[in-house]
Amino acid sequence: MDAELTRAWTPPWPLDIRRTLSLHRRGAGDPAFRFRTDGSVWKTSHTPDGPGTLAITRRDGVVTGHGWGPGAAWMLDHLPSLLGADDDPDALVAHDDVVAALMKRSGGVRLGRTDRVWEALVPAILEQKVVGREAFRAWRHLLMRYGTPAPGAPDMRVAPPQRDWQDIPSWEWHRSGAEPVRMRTIRGATMLDVERHHTRLTMLRGVGKWTESETRCRALGDPDVVPVGDYHVCRTVGQTLIGRPVDDAGMLELLEPYAGQRYRVVRLTEMFGTRAERHGARMSIRDYRSI
Repeated sequence: MDAELTRAWTPPWPLDIRRTLSLHRRGAGDPAFRFRTDGSVWKTSHTPDGPGTLAITRRDGVVTGHGWGPGAAWMLDHLPSLLGADDDPDALVAHDDVVAALMKRSGGVRLGRTDRVWEALVPAILEQKVVGREAFRAWRHLLMRYGTPAPGAPDMRVAPPQRDWQDIPSWEWHRSGAEPVRMRTIRGATMLDVERHHTRLTMLRGVGKWTESETRCRALGDPDVVPVGDYHVCRTVGQTLIGRPVDDAGMLELLEPYAGQRYRVVRLTEMFGTRAERHGARMSIRDYRSI
């Protein structure tokens, strides 16, 4: 087993580790992220130093990071920012009673950052215009097939580095359930150094504002991105803030007073808000693997 490195850190403010990090889990079977039954949180990453695994525990207010692999030191260095040390929840000022109530319920929830843009971009592309389970299935298949065993956690996987996604053969994308459009978008994105040029994501073919926002909120902890183009998000924001679903234009209007903190409001509505009533059939889970 790989040698273990540790780092102890005491956050100077309330911290809900599970809710803060839940944004990074891609379904219950995510090979790169685990909530363990002992309360620990495990996450893998292909860092600039190589693959690494991070386990986070807390006792008596002290957060301890346990790291394995070549990327362990990098992940431990970034532990505070992953848990929201660079975030400023107080920057959100409530302009109505609903948002004030959401803020009261969100104590300890912060917007962390992974500082790994590619690992947020790929699953965001896989989630384009499909139900979550379909995207999670593809992510899981590709990591189990082409990821590497996680240091210190043999039941987990580390996602391949950016350059390696170009070499995944078309038939494996097919087996994952991802259709050619999403395959081509990910392959095309390997041509841009997204870690250095994260402000240019929408220049990539097939990457729009929704995908950019889903990437930036996770990789960079951006508190102001808005996931325009998501049917459920705008409905939840509207239902929570004014008691009825709205479209994207309506959502942007409702969020205008919160410019600079719009994603934080979106996140709070997703976590503590009111879901709009569903009408009609749910979106079906497509399966291209038998075609």
